[in-house]
Amino acid sequence: MTNVFIEEMLSALPGAVSAMDPKTIAIKGDDELPSWFAVSDLAASSIGTAGALLARFAGIPGAQVAVDKRLASFWFGMTLRPTGWVLPSPWDPIAGDYRTKDCWIRLHTNAPHHRSAALSVLGDYADRAALEPAVEHWDADDLETAIIEAGGCAATMRDLAAWQKHPQGAVVSSEPLIIWRDFDPAESPTPRTIDGRPLGGLKILDLTRVLAGPVAGRFLAAFGANVLRIDPPDWDEPGVIPEVTLGKRCSGLNLKNLDDRAVFERLLSQADVLLHGYRPGALEKLGYDPIALRHINPSLIEVSLNAYGWSGPWSGRRGFDSLVQMSCGIAYHGMTMGGADRPVPLPVQALDHATGFLLAAAVLNALHQRAESGRVSSARLSLARVAHLLSAKKRSDQGTGFRAETEADINAQIEQTDWGPARRVKFPLKIGDITPAWDYPAGKLRSSKPAW
Repeated sequence: MTNVFIEEMLSALPGAVSAMDPKTIAIKGDDELPSWFAVSDLAASSIGTAGALLARFAGIPGAQVAVDKRLASFWFGMTLRPTGWVLPSPWDPIAGDYRTKDCWIRLHTNAPHHRSAALSVLGDYADRAALEPAVEHWDADDLETAIIEAGGCAATMRDLAAWQKHPQGAVVSSEPLIIWRDFDPAESPTPRTIDGRPLGGLKILDLTRVLAGPVAGRFLAAFGANVLRIDPPDWDEPGVIPEVTLGKRCSGLNLKNLDDRAVFERLLSQADVLLHGYRPGALEKLGYDPIALRHINPSLIEVSLNAYGWSGPWSGRRGFDSLVQMSCGIAYHGMTMGGADRPVPLPVQALDHATGFLLAAAVLNALHQRAESGRVSSARLSLARVAHLLSAKKRSDQGTGFRAETEADINAQIEQTDWGPARRVKFPLKIGDITPAWDYPAGKLRSSKPAW
């Protein structure tokens, strides 16, 4: 089953299959997260794929890439283990699953404006207990539509078959795992400055937020990339920032401000990669369509993601991992297979994390192509397409079990984050003599200057 994942992932990366043998990716261990889907296999395979692309970019395509499935499963959750302090909950008090008149619906209210949008439809409620009776009066699809139209995020629970017949589900299943677009070669590829690490000298401009994009940037930073995260002035995600800012510097810009736009364009002109999570058309509205980006930097590689796919009626819909699990049938399948009376999601936000490691693989593939030929590529991925990949790998049981975390799973090294000391779960990937090392501990948003 793992090989099936790896083969499909490598096949989505132009030139990867012909350049490397999937058998060089060795998955070790048999720990399985409890799920009716092959979540731990997905974790190990996506991390292994990113590792294989890193090995090729580093000039050692035949190197053994070893992935510890148990540690990979941990890296699909929270890896940070605070010492003397506590991570805040990543969830807003009213976020979650609610029973409607006919079904279940999930409300995603972590961002203040998404919470306001949901409550503008349902009424002003402070907690779940008060909100539940209001939700019960709605048909799920009607409430989903109303919240989406108000600018919020919600998802009706559908089963796997219903999603395949849904106009968006049908479109997503026909999309490639990674959508590529090639541009004419730049006049000259951006020269690399090697500092002894595989990605040393590469500049990654990271405009992504929860959760897949930050996972990609964290992986690239582990091997020497200079990752600069840019957030708008009012954005925060306190429950996950300590988890995903490892190895990055974090700054802030308002892309509606002329002075900040000038700074942003200067950063773009020097970047190797723009990594972002803007929905179709959103970056264009800010004036940064593909033509404008290439005018600023002809060698720039653009790699992006969205929730529900890049074509079809929902391509512009706001979404997150937990919502896509509801829409595409994963939560329904877990509920029915386990005989539960409410939606059963995956044990981790596997769509986010798998997409994140595939984003990193796409970045590395595009960098390799640019270095070889000067050809500049862009890549697009979506949580829904990764969900389609996982949904095809259903299990007949919930797995062989997953042993409780032990001290042996955790690095001894102390990370002095901006919130206090912490340790991390050991990294699951080994590639020859290449050792991951993050130059910066996890830090707060907008804590650095917007400069390389």
